[in-house]
Amino acid sequence: ILDHLRRLAANPAGARPLVGAAIAALCAAPTAVHAAEPLTLYYNERPPYLVTGAQPDKVVGLTADPAARAVEGAGFVPLWAPLPSTRQLVTLREGHVPACAVGWFKNPERELSFKFTKPIYRDKPTVAIARSDFEARSSKLADVFQQPGLRVLVKDKYSYGPWIDSLLAGSRSLTVSTTEENVQMVRMIAGKRADIMFSSQEEAQYLLTQSSVAASAVKVLRFDDVPQGEKRYIMCSRSVPDETLQRLDKAITFE
Repeated sequence: ILDHLRRLAANPAGARPLVGAAIAALCAAPTAVHAAEPLTLYYNERPPYLVTGAQPDKVVGLTADPAARAVEGAGFVPLWAPLPSTRQLVTLREGHVPACAVGWFKNPERELSFKFTKPIYRDKPTVAIARSDFEARSSKLADVFQQPGLRVLVKDKYSYGPWIDSLLAGSRSLTVSTTEENVQMVRMIAGKRADIMFSSQEEAQYLLTQSSVAASAVKVLRFDDVPQGEKRYIMCSRSVPDETLQRLDKAITFE
């Protein structure tokens, strides 16, 4: 186009064809780039996995970072929306809005209601947070589950991975269910509402610190038979197009 204009200045007599060529070139030039389409990502504050950053539209952490990279790499803008975990399940299951949630485990029951990307992160082996006076009579969690009178605190509708879920289903323990978040669950353990609860190894120390319970009230237990931690995924409503999932999978770099 600049060449056309220079020639126009040097040769006024040839203005008409040159102007026409310049206009044609301008019309053929790319228009302004359209803004990337946003993709809603539900999350609940859960250090070190999901932490609201210095800017309110930014979330960082072990699962937030790879999720954001995948969404951006797929050509979308991550639109972070805080929502309690139980509400995430309900909202995604209803599927009124195409949206996803970050850092969830995948199991057969959930696969009936939701769509999943490739994994974005894998946990270290799960640990238990227990009352300080609780005595685990074995170094194997499968044996501890058979202790008479054991009370296990679990989050309602939550999965702890297939291995622990199967232990819970077949154990002699009493399951105490709650909709509270993990920090409050630690307080429930300290208050003797139950004997043990489960946590990722990455999250355990944060929960003990944030719960503000006395250090002498609870302890972290590790077991010899607990397998490698579960993989975490971006979990989406059925209203999210398959093409979107394919783009996300292509952008995910988890090995």
